[in-house]
Amino acid sequence: MENQANSKNIILNYGLYLGIIGVFIHLAFYATGNLIEHGMLSGIIGFIVMIALIILGIKKFKADNGGILTFGQALKVGVGIAVISAVISTIYTLIFTNVIEPDFQAQMMEIQKQGWIDAGMTDEQIEASETMAEKFNSPLITAPLALVVSAFFGFIISAIGGAIMKKTEEEQY
Repeated sequence: MENQANSKNIILNYGLYLGIIGVFIHLAFYATGNLIEHGMLSGIIGFIVMIALIILGIKKFKADNGGILTFGQALKVGVGIAVISAVISTIYTLIFTNVIEPDFQAQMMEIQKQGWIDAGMTDEQIEASETMAEKFNSPLITAPLALVVSAFFGFIISAIGGAIMKKTEEEQY
């Protein structure tokens, strides 16, 4: 196909929108003092926005491509949007945990420790769990993990959206 749409601009624009919206959702919960208590709600809202923007990005690509969309193109656009967003979110998270709220991880660990105490864990079990959790809270682990998880969910969302919206040239005739 000689007039294929440019997916790069769509991926960058929608990935940027998704990343910025995710940052604003996080900042809104932080500013209202609800981040720790309602952090799960922040994640759910972010996931719903992720679904919407990936589907809208795929739909935009299909429209720009003359109504033609292959499954592979849908995956490329969807995963690309998710990865660009994850890079923005990862940079923001590093700034948030190192500059804006440096003791955020310690606050979260205290809440987790209370949960372990309420679950009846012994002091040794709590100490071992805390040591393990601190190892996994390193930016060297969380940053790549965030990218992989985001790409995975982007793949699932775009696979479903692509399977539904797929239309090839052969199907047009």
